[in-house]
Amino acid sequence: MMPPTRLAGTLIPAMAFLSCLRPESWDPCMQVVPNITYQCMELGLYKIPSNIPTSTKKLDLSFNPLRRLRSYSFSNFSELQVLDLSRCEIQIIEDDAFQGLKHLSTLILTGNPIQSLARGAFSGLSSLQTLVAVETNLASLEDFPIGHLKTLKKLNVAHNLINSFKLPEYFSNLPSLEHLDLSNNKIQNIYHKDLQVLHQMPPFKLSLDLSLNPLDFIQQSAFKEIKLHELTLRSNFNSTDAMKTCVQGLAGLKINRLVLGEFKNERTIKDLDKSALEGLCNLTIEEFRLTYLDDFSEDCIGFLNCLANVSAISLVSLYFNKLEGFPKDFQWQYLKLANSKFQYFPTLELASLKKFVFTDNKVLSPFTEVNLPNLEFLDLSRNGMFFKGCCSHRDLGTTRLKHLDLSFNDAITMSSNFLGLEQLEHLDFQHSSLKQANDFSVFLALKNLLYLDISYTNTHVIFHGIFDGLFSLQVLKMAGNSFQDNFLPNIFTNMQSLTVLDLSKCQLEQVSQVAFSSLPKLQLLNMSHNNLLFLDTLPYQPLHALRVLDCSFNRIVASKRQELQPFPSSLASLNLTRNDFACACEHLSFLQWFKDHRHLLVGAEQMLCVNPSDMEGVPVLSFRNSTCQMSKTIISVSVLTVLLVSVVAVLVYKFYFHLMLLAGCKRYGRGESTYDAFVIYSSQDEDWVRNELVKNLEEGVPPFQLCLHYRDFIPGVAIAANIIQEGFHKSRKVIVVVSQHFIQSRWCIFEYEIAQTWQFLSSHAGIIFIVLQKVEKTLLRQQVELYRLLSRNTYLEWEDSVLGRHIFWRRLRKALLDGKPKSAEGTEDAESSQHLATTPAWEGKPP
Repeated sequence: MMPPTRLAGTLIPAMAFLSCLRPESWDPCMQVVPNITYQCMELGLYKIPSNIPTSTKKLDLSFNPLRRLRSYSFSNFSELQVLDLSRCEIQIIEDDAFQGLKHLSTLILTGNPIQSLARGAFSGLSSLQTLVAVETNLASLEDFPIGHLKTLKKLNVAHNLINSFKLPEYFSNLPSLEHLDLSNNKIQNIYHKDLQVLHQMPPFKLSLDLSLNPLDFIQQSAFKEIKLHELTLRSNFNSTDAMKTCVQGLAGLKINRLVLGEFKNERTIKDLDKSALEGLCNLTIEEFRLTYLDDFSEDCIGFLNCLANVSAISLVSLYFNKLEGFPKDFQWQYLKLANSKFQYFPTLELASLKKFVFTDNKVLSPFTEVNLPNLEFLDLSRNGMFFKGCCSHRDLGTTRLKHLDLSFNDAITMSSNFLGLEQLEHLDFQHSSLKQANDFSVFLALKNLLYLDISYTNTHVIFHGIFDGLFSLQVLKMAGNSFQDNFLPNIFTNMQSLTVLDLSKCQLEQVSQVAFSSLPKLQLLNMSHNNLLFLDTLPYQPLHALRVLDCSFNRIVASKRQELQPFPSSLASLNLTRNDFACACEHLSFLQWFKDHRHLLVGAEQMLCVNPSDMEGVPVLSFRNSTCQMSKTIISVSVLTVLLVSVVAVLVYKFYFHLMLLAGCKRYGRGESTYDAFVIYSSQDEDWVRNELVKNLEEGVPPFQLCLHYRDFIPGVAIAANIIQEGFHKSRKVIVVVSQHFIQSRWCIFEYEIAQTWQFLSSHAGIIFIVLQKVEKTLLRQQVELYRLLSRNTYLEWEDSVLGRHIFWRRLRKALLDGKPKSAEGTEDAESSQHLATTPAWEGKPP
C-alpha cells in the first residue's frame, strides 16, 4: 500500500492540475465583437469567468448553473452595458450583487427561480433602463426592490405569480418609467385604491400591458382621470359579461391608445354581445385597436359610434363580411381593416380620413369607387381584388394621394395615366398582373413619384417610353419581368434622380451600352438571376455614384475583353456568387482581377469554378497564377523545341546528301583517289561520253580512269549514295558535260549541286565544264548558279572538227593531269603546256 506522504505528494499536483481544467479557466466564451461582446451560453459555468476582458460591454451568461449571485460578482466589468442571466438557476441574489455596473442599461433575469432577493440587490445600477424579470417567481411588486432606479424605462415582470394590481408607492419615484408589462400573471380584480400612484406619475407616458390576466372585475371609476399612453387588454375575459364589466370599469380613463381583443391562439369569448363594448363611450381615446374576435357580426359594430372622435382605429381579424353606413361626421384620420374576410369592398365616405389600410381581406368583388377627398395614404395590398380601371382621382375619390399600394392583387387594367394623382410619391404594384402597362406612357403625369415597384407584374417591356415622366423617381423595382429579345434598351431616359434599380430575374442576356448613361446618381444596381455571360458587358462606367452591384446567379464565365474595364471608384460591394466561372489560363487577367479586388467581393468563398471539369467546385480565389506561368513556360519550351527539331529535320532532309559528302571528305580526305574524274552527264548524251570521252581518255596516253555510273556504281546501293561515295569521294576531279538535256535533268542538277559542295569542302578538288553544244541563255538562266559559273570560269567547248578535236583533247588532258601524282615511268603528256580556251558557249569567243 502507498505511504500517506507519497499519496499526498501525488494527489496534490493532480488536484492542482484538475483545478486548471475547470470550465471557467478554458476561455470557452465566444468572442462576438473583440473586447466588446462575449457569448457564454450553455457552458456549464458555475461562476463568472475571470478571463473575460474588463472592457466588455455586452455579456451573455444565459443557461449556466450560476445559482447564486454574491456581492460584487461583476465588479471586474465596470464598462458592462448589457447583461443576460436568463435561466441560470439563480435562487439567491445578495446585496450589491451588481455593484460597480454604473453603465449597465439592460439586465435580463428571465427564467430564474429566485427565492431570496436582498433589498440592496440592484444597488449601484445608476443607469439601468430595462429590467426583465419574467418567470422569476415574483409574487408581489411590493417586495421588488427597484424604487431607487430612477432611470428605469421598461419593467417586464410578465409570467409571474402576481395576483394584485396594487402598484407600490415607490412607482412615484420612477419618473422615467414608460412601459410596465404585467401580462400573464394572476390578477383578477382591479380596485380604485390599487391605482392611486398612477395619479402621481407623468400623464400620457406609461404604457401598461395586462394581457392574459384572468380579469373578472374592474371597480367603477377606478381609472377615472388617469392618463395613460397605452393600455393593452388581450385574452383577459372568460365571458362577454366579464368583458362588459371590465370595459365599463375603464370609465373616465384618458388614453392615447387602447388595445382590446384576443390573441390568435388564446380565444375564449364566444358569441360576442353587441353591448360588450358600449362602455367605450365613457373613455377618451385617441387610438383604438380591436383584434381577433370570432363571429363579430355587423350587429356588433354599433360601438363604433362611441369612437366617432377617435383619430385612428384598427379592426384586425374580426371576421365580418361587410362594413358600411359610417356617418360622414366621424373624425377618423386613420382606418385599418385587416384579415377580416370582407366579401365586399366597403363603401366609404369619410371626409377626415387621411390614411386607409385595407389588406389581407381576400375580397371577392372588384374594387369600387370611394369618396375620400383628404386621403393621402391608401394600402389595398393582399386582397386578391381585380381593378377594371386604374388609376385616376375619380377611382379613389381624392387628389391628395401620396402613397398607393396595390400589390399582391389580381389583374389591374391600366386604362388611365393617373390623372389627378400628380402628388403620388410611392406606388407599389408588385405581384399584381398589370394589363396595358406597356401600351402608352402610363406614368407620364407622376413627376413627383419617388418610389415605384412593378416587380413580378407580368410586364413585357417593348415600349421604350414606359417610364417617361418619372423625373423625380429614386427607387425603381421591376424584378421578375421580361424584355423584348431579352435585351435591356435605354428606357431610363431623364431619370437622373434614380438611386436604386432592381432588374433581377428579368431573363436578360444583353444590355445596351447606353442603358445606364442617364443615371449619374444610381447607388444600387441589382442584376442578379439573369443570363448574362460576361461581366464587362454591363455599361457601368457612367455610374459614378454606384456603391452596390449584384450580379449573382448569372452565367458569367469571364470578361469578354482581355482586360476588365475599371469599375467606378465609388463601388464598395460586388456580388458575383453563383456564376459559371471558367478557371482557365486564357482568363488569367480576369481571375487575377478577382484577387486584386477581393475587398469588393461579397461571399467570395462562394465563388466557385464551373469549368474546366477538373476545376469544378474549386473556389475561384484558390486558382494559382503560377500554374499558368508554368504552363506558359512548358508550352513555350515545347513549341521552341518542336520548332527547332522541325527546322533541323528540314535542314537535314534538304542537305542530307551534302552532310554525307562532308562526312566522306573527312574519311577519304588523306587517301589516294581511285578515279581521275567523276563524269556528270545526261543519259541523253551517253553516246558521246562512251564513244568520245571514255575512248580518248581511258585508251589514250597517259590513260585516265573515269568514274561512270553505268559501269562503276555498286549494284544494290542507292543511286545518291553511289554518287557521293563512288563518284565524289574517290575522284580527283569532276567533269560536267553541259547540254540542254543536262539542264533539264533533275538528277544532273542534283549531281551538280553536290559537286559544288564537294569543291567547297575539298581544297584540291576541281570541276571541269565541257559545253557539249550551244545552250540558249533563257534555258541556262533557269539554273542561276550554273549560269554564273560558266560566265566567270574556264570551260571546254566541244567542236566536231579535226583541229577542234585535237585542241579539245590536249586541253582536257592537261586539266586532268593537274594534281595527278607522277607515274613510276615518269611519262608526261607532251602537250600539257598548252593553255585552255575561255570562250563562252553562246559566243564562241573569250569574254
